[in-house]
Amino acid sequence: MLAVALAFGAAAAAVAGAWELLGAVERTHLAGLLARSIAPVVRAGREGASPTAAERRRLAVLAAAALAAAGWLAGGVPAAVLAGVAGPAVATSVVRGRRRRFRAALAGAAPVVARALADALAGGHSVRGALAVVASGTRGAPGHELRAAARALALGAGTEEVLERLRRRAGSPAWDALVAGVLLQRDAGGDLPGLLRDLAAALEAAARQDRDALAATAQARFTARTVLLLPVGAALLAELARPGLIASLAGNPVSAWLTGLALALQLLALACVHRLTRRALR
Repeated sequence: MLAVALAFGAAAAAVAGAWELLGAVERTHLAGLLARSIAPVVRAGREGASPTAAERRRLAVLAAAALAAAGWLAGGVPAAVLAGVAGPAVATSVVRGRRRRFRAALAGAAPVVARALADALAGGHSVRGALAVVASGTRGAPGHELRAAARALALGAGTEEVLERLRRRAGSPAWDALVAGVLLQRDAGGDLPGLLRDLAAALEAAARQDRDALAATAQARFTARTVLLLPVGAALLAELARPGLIASLAGNPVSAWLTGLALALQLLALACVHRLTRRALR
């Protein structure tokens, strides 16, 4: 009973000490260094910005150290080495994934922005004024890009230059069509609010078709990935039933080569499924 009480007291003291340690860390430069290291990841998702070369190096070192520590705790030195080597690739993948989500959010907001621009133009604003009005009431990825465009216009930049930069930043056919419609109306004239409303309706119809395609292929994609991951689950179950089985396979050159070839084929199959589904949904 005394041992249990002592263990409880030690655990409580450890929790209190860890809490105090976290408070001390927050008041040091370590927290600031960590915040600066992960700032490119945050900025990639919030602004769609690419990290600089120095930021990429810091992210790679941080990811390598974190994954190496996790690998060492999970599987010792070999796992730590493998996980640490994968650190830079993981950091790059995270940044690219957040930038893709930023661009996807920007592309998905194109119909809303087109309709808002049409309303602002119908209310008597010029194209430059309509951009500023829409930017002030838009959040998220499109709000960030529109506010940047409005600031550039307020500083005297040309309308065509600002719209072209916005189109390049979006990298989406929806924004290509939106910018092309605005510039075409400026040169040829016409009912720009009506054109933008028609464009918004067409983009929304295309988005509905994409969602329908995703729903129609969801079961097939899930089944394909499940079938491809079954061998991994079987290997884990075999290891649980007979500990050391995977190590014995890795120790035999023939089985090690066959296992490596099987893993490579599984990864190739996953990549093929991913590529086929992406191409089918375009």
